Order: sequence, then structure tokens, then C-alpha cells
Amino acid sequence: MQGFQGYGYNEDFSENMSKVIKNLKSSPEQKIKIVTECDVICLYCPHNKKEKCKNILSDWIIKRMDRKVLKKLGLEVGTNISAFSIFSLVNERFKTYSDIQDICGNCKWNEKCLWFISRSK
Repeated sequence: MQGFQGYGYNEDFSENMSKVIKNLKSSPEQKIKIVTECDVICLYCPHNKKEKCKNILSDWIIKRMDRKVLKKLGLEVGTNISAFSIFSLVNERFKTYSDIQDICGNCKWNEKCLWFISRSK
């Protein structure tokens, strides 16, 4: 989310993601529930059919990434946490390139992701 710039997504998905990010930044105290299933971010994804990801490979990749992130953060699915706390925790635990290599290392957007680039230096 912190590196999102809208590359490679359809317009509806990009607009929705931008709204979600704006909402979280404007109300950092709001609680979010940690899930590894389709959520508000997925609302306009073309693979989201009746709240299920129909792209088996994408679903597997995203869930795998989610599990790795949660493990590194020491969080579990179902955890309720403020937006501020989760962003702070992510930035605390993922400070360097080596911290995120296992999660973001093969992402095709690494060269454009500002968050990834900021940790690669």
C-alpha cells in the first residue's frame, strides 16, 4: 500500500485503492482487521468474483506474501489493529532491502515502487 502508484491496474481498482489509502491516512486511529482473503482492496479487482479470487496463481502468491508479512510482524489473521499501528509496525520491521527481499524480491513492480526503492538504497 505504501508504494502503490496505480501501475498495471485497471482504473476502477486504482481509484478504489487510492480511496482506501486516503481513508486510512485521514483516520489513522481506525481499526482494520487483518485478513488473507478478498477485502475492500479487492472490490474492483477483475479476478474478484463474489468475494473470491478466481485467479488461482495470483490468489496463491498474495496469500503466501500475506502469511510471510504477518509472520515477520508477529501478527495473526483476525487481528484488529489501528491503521497507524500497522503502518508503523511495517516500517519498523521492514527497514532495509534484506528485510523485504523474501516478500518483494520477485515483484515485477520493484523498479517503480517508491516504498521498495526507499529500502533498496
